[in-house]
Amino acid sequence: MSGQGAAGAPGGTGAPGAAGAPGAAGAPGGTGATGAAGATGAAGATGASGAAGRRAIRVVVADDHQIWRSGIRADLGDGFHVVAEADDAPGAIEATRRERPDLVLCDLNMPGGGGIAVVQAVAADVPVVVLTVSESERDLLDVVAAGAVGYLLKSTRSDELRRALRRAAEGEPVFSPQLAALLIGEYRRLATAGGDGSLPLSEREREVLAHVARGESYRTVGDALFISPKTVENHVRNTMAKLHLSRRHELIRWAVDHGIT
Repeated sequence: MSGQGAAGAPGGTGAPGAAGAPGAAGAPGGTGATGAAGATGAAGATGASGAAGRRAIRVVVADDHQIWRSGIRADLGDGFHVVAEADDAPGAIEATRRERPDLVLCDLNMPGGGGIAVVQAVAADVPVVVLTVSESERDLLDVVAAGAVGYLLKSTRSDELRRALRRAAEGEPVFSPQLAALLIGEYRRLATAGGDGSLPLSEREREVLAHVARGESYRTVGDALFISPKTVENHVRNTMAKLHLSRRHELIRWAVDHGIT
């Protein structure tokens, strides 16, 4: 985000830049969610109307750093109305269910389950955009899989952020340009991998997975398939990477759900 602050925001010190400069002072601190009474919108937005007479987009902002929440409120301007703030996932979920906003803007890494927990809990009812410093492909794909409508970097310029959030409030997917390429690459990989187009696994990987899902050791699997235990381990590791899983029990559950046993 740029360092441009909104006129009339409390404290008048402006929004944080990409490096995280202090935002407008006077944002409520503490834990959990803070309602609209304590979260004055930038330029005195009341939620009744925004720029050019449009109704301001009602937003819940969640981030465990108060300085970022203050900066976001200032950066959003009078086209948005921050109806509540939260510094953890449970607070964000509670605020969203209470306020029924047009949009939720939350950090990825927060106490109580982080942005993923927020997305999983409320994305079916309200668009959720994750605003984060993480450019990890795994984080991006996990957030998308959980149901978020967008994934933006905290280095996004203020004007670009506002445009993206307006689109997101209408349900349109929004992603930072440098991350959109990762999604396209993943889609292409899934579309071309695997024999039947639905499972992104090779025939050998499916064979290994079937044995592993039955609880067999790597040595037993290797003996059955005439490959070394190390090769079995490599197949398992590659399969978990393709499916974006991190634990063996998750892999076994995936195999059972897809009839590979």
